[in-house]
Amino acid sequence: MSLCNDCNKVRRKRRIISVAISVGYSSAIPKGVGTMLGKYVRVRVTNPIHSVNRQFGFTYLLNYGNVEGKKRFDNVSCGAYIMGINHPVRTFDGRVIAVIRYNDSSSPVYVVAPKSTRFIIHQIQDAVDFASCGREYKMECLYERSCGAVVYRIINDEIRYLLIKNKRSAHWGFPKGHVERGESNEQTAMREVLEETGIHIKILPGFAVKSDYMIQGKVEKTVTIYLAKTKDTQTIIQREEIENYMWLNYDKAMDTLRFANDRNILKSAGEYIAKNGI
Repeated sequence: MSLCNDCNKVRRKRRIISVAISVGYSSAIPKGVGTMLGKYVRVRVTNPIHSVNRQFGFTYLLNYGNVEGKKRFDNVSCGAYIMGINHPVRTFDGRVIAVIRYNDSSSPVYVVAPKSTRFIIHQIQDAVDFASCGREYKMECLYERSCGAVVYRIINDEIRYLLIKNKRSAHWGFPKGHVERGESNEQTAMREVLEETGIHIKILPGFAVKSDYMIQGKVEKTVTIYLAKTKDTQTIIQREEIENYMWLNYDKAMDTLRFANDRNILKSAGEYIAKNGI
């Protein structure tokens, strides 16, 4: 993989404008490529970490090699970067955690890591940035991490809970979204609630529910939900993503939620509020 001479200048401009986490197949990722997510492979390293590519004059910041037994349509071996290993290796057995497809190339590049690690999209972007040189690409990742909140406020002397309906879903739920670079989980929850509903929240200490599940049997997602209160009285939804919202009492909110996991979270939140006399 080549690097341009002005790589540092281009990297500062950061022209990676088409990165996407895909739940289904991205239109730019060929059918079959995404199926490698989660697969265990062996990588035979051809360019160890810290080695110099004398042709293009750059240093590898990750071990790079070929996936054994996996070849492109033209019978050329598929390349792979190895994350989570900070010393040179000859071979590596790990799990495919991302598929990268550069817009100017028909060849996918895999990212492989130890089973015990869970790297998400911005961590992978940062790791492979030395080789991207600002080239536009799409990325499909194995792991997603999102955070959100059960938000409540007092309306007519009654606790009401905020539920939203995302345009991509037929079900009601809590505001939440992906963790971005440099954010803590709490910061993500506060930002997502504000972006999706225009509500400023205060997260209550001592309450956090984490759940893990699969999306279409392929993407492994971890969601952390906090309990938060607000004094804001105006809800302004993000029209591009949110279809509608409701402030409901406990019983109506419980009836509206369709997923058992969401109902369990609301139940825990209600019990926490009652127990702490909030």
